Amino acid sequence: MGVAIVTGASRGLGAVIAKQLAQEGFAVAVNYGHDAAGAAKVVDAITSEGGRAAAFKFDVTNEDQIKSGVAAIVAALGPVDVIVNNAIGSHGPRPVEEQGWDYHLKQLEFCVKAPLQLLQAVVADWKARGVGVVINIGSEVVDIGNPEMSHYVGAKAAMIGLTRSWARELGPFGIRVNLVEPGFILVERHRDDSPEGIERYRKDVALGHMGEPADIANMVAFLASPRAKFITGQTYAVNGGRTLA
Repeated sequence: MGVAIVTGASRGLGAVIAKQLAQEGFAVAVNYGHDAAGAAKVVDAITSEGGRAAAFKFDVTNEDQIKSGVAAIVAALGPVDVIVNNAIGSHGPRPVEEQGWDYHLKQLEFCVKAPLQLLQAVVADWKARGVGVVINIGSEVVDIGNPEMSHYVGAKAAMIGLTRSWARELGPFGIRVNLVEPGFILVERHRDDSPEGIERYRKDVALGHMGEPADIANMVAFLASPRAKFITGQTYAVNGGRTLA
């Protein structure tokens, strides 16, 4: 199936996505910025089941680190075939009058700069081989417009623009670009969320229950696979129907 990079894969959705891609037959580059122990656990979980994976530490917002990181991945696992742009920084709520430009720029670094520079690191090879898949991890917040979250909503909305433009530009070379919009998925960073807040969210989910990380990972794995060979430029909300309206 080839080699897949999953950014921010030491925990949360990234870790589950990495494991699912490995089950699909990909060799997985588990990218992380700080949590070496978490990345090692993900690699161990994959290799213990017969898969191929290795951990690679690099800052996805740093161009030089991306170049050296991708080179290390190619040397260890082979040419990259899939990029899953999952990494994101802290993005807690803040009233608009308290949001400086730097607050927005930090989100754009993860949602625009990082995907751009990762693509640039491999796109010449992809064009030459006539292959390549980008899967951007967006968010349902773009459709909801969460208050006090314009820094995050705006950056995730920009990812949709990247997805559509890249799909048009790179489609003739056999390169596909899609975006997955998760809903509120309970992962490690939500361990302290109140049961009341979770219940308020659940009541607006058409299917009547919360989603699981595997729900997102399964969609990513599908889009990365040849089963999705005629799909590009699309956005898929995986949120139980919460954004139907």
